[in-house]
Amino acid sequence: MQKEVKITYNDESEKKVLVGTTLKELSSTYQQYFKYDILISKVNNDIVELTDTISKRCNIRFYDRSSMLGHCVYFSSANFILILAVRNVLGKDAEIEFEHSLDNGVFCNIKNANITRSVVKKLEEEMQRIVEADYKFEKFSVSRTDAMKYFENNNHMDKVNVLKYISNTYINLYRLDDLYDYFYGKLAYSTGQINDFKLTYVMGNSLVLSIPTLVNPEYTLDYVHHEKLAQAFEKIEYVSDRLGIEHASDLNKIVSSAKSTELILNSEAYYDTQLQKTAEEIIKRGDVRLVLLAGPSSSGKTTTSKKLMTNLKCRGMHVIQISVDNYFVDKEKTPIGPDGKYDFESIHAIDLDLFNSHLTDLMNGKEIEMPIYNFITGKREYKGNFLKLNDGDIMIIEGIHCLNDELTKSIEKKYKYKIYISPLVELNIDEHNHIHTTDIRKLRRIVRDSKTRGKGASATLSMWSSIRKGEENNIYPYQDEADQVINSSLIYEIGVLKTYVEPLLFCVDEEDEVYPEALRLINFLRNFLPIPSDDVPIDSVLREFIGGSCFKD
Repeated sequence: MQKEVKITYNDESEKKVLVGTTLKELSSTYQQYFKYDILISKVNNDIVELTDTISKRCNIRFYDRSSMLGHCVYFSSANFILILAVRNVLGKDAEIEFEHSLDNGVFCNIKNANITRSVVKKLEEEMQRIVEADYKFEKFSVSRTDAMKYFENNNHMDKVNVLKYISNTYINLYRLDDLYDYFYGKLAYSTGQINDFKLTYVMGNSLVLSIPTLVNPEYTLDYVHHEKLAQAFEKIEYVSDRLGIEHASDLNKIVSSAKSTELILNSEAYYDTQLQKTAEEIIKRGDVRLVLLAGPSSSGKTTTSKKLMTNLKCRGMHVIQISVDNYFVDKEKTPIGPDGKYDFESIHAIDLDLFNSHLTDLMNGKEIEMPIYNFITGKREYKGNFLKLNDGDIMIIEGIHCLNDELTKSIEKKYKYKIYISPLVELNIDEHNHIHTTDIRKLRRIVRDSKTRGKGASATLSMWSSIRKGEENNIYPYQDEADQVINSSLIYEIGVLKTYVEPLLFCVDEEDEVYPEALRLINFLRNFLPIPSDDVPIDSVLREFIGGSCFKD
């Protein structure tokens, strides 16, 4: 008689199941409680794929694509389906590279093939056929050296080179139909679960793969092209090519050759050049009085605004900085969010009338008394901080709402210069594993929260989903309003961040709800060699997060 064990679902209901039952079989019992297909599970807080079996008593949770964990699985699985579709439609010589995040998907480039709109349509149809065939994603544990031999024989040197720097004895390969590949994340049970996606032809040999988002998991939105953002990615790609850094192995080779100092200087120079050109453009416009800078969390807004101020000052401009945070309404007047809590990220958490009145008075040469917001009492205070602008003086304001015209509704457009800032990462692990911009920001934020606020990695990871929702609602819808996009990513920064963030991630308890995400980031960082921070300049945007910056708040 086959043995039974007890499992607990969501720390609540208990159920007896046969030893050897797959998580996929068990998930069918609970599918009715989910709007979308169950994609992945946590077994005693470990991320476990649905192909695994139950062998002992455990607590189990399931996740669909509306969760952060499920979304990552959906994304990697959709990528693998596209890789197979490219091989099937364009032949084995065609190679697809997932380059960077763009809009609600990933920007891809296909080599050794001519791509047109009709070809992209055929690729989408082949992806749909693969989904309807419902192939299983099969996982195999193989020795790292055997995997390297396999990829070398198939001319995937990008994967061979990155595996050289991984210390694991064994790694997981996945098979889809007759195609094998390596992913550092988990995959779904089968292709039939990845039933919503869109391919959009962009230009040349490029396309975008879009999938449902965390904010809108219901269906895939049409791709919206953001030209300035695309141009910023093209510029950093050009720089990366000139430096010979495309994948993690390229960065690791420089580090292992003791040449990281030169790379740091080159990367910093590119960031500084962006600010110099922006300052020149602001002055060239002639009538700019208000510089507005916005970007998602941990983009480096503080350092960027201060360095931009320095660039403007050295060109003869008188510049002051105004903090929107001092114009919060009194706490009891703060809007209430859907969760019943104060929504401090709402634009209506700011006293827009007072803020605009002060901006107008300053523009007209009048003196104002600047408020100071007391975050302890939740009220504005006035302590004789008077301010007056002279003709031609410029104000710099940074904050999440700065691209939204509602924030500065009293000021004519011709007087405003808007900047969108984000770390737009072009470096990837290999051709099929691209680095998400949000992961870089997450690592930056974990380090900064630990250094400046005494928070552990768990606290930062726990609030990340609410941070993302705030960005989706208050920043991304307005990014096309920007006059300029500044890329704050530094090609070398993952190696430096690793030395700071890895110990913090290892401190996340195995019983913690965010432990699987901490483990995912640890596995991600294993692809990179550490870089000491000694040569990082004191005015670097990275210093905003690791400490030692010459700029003080």
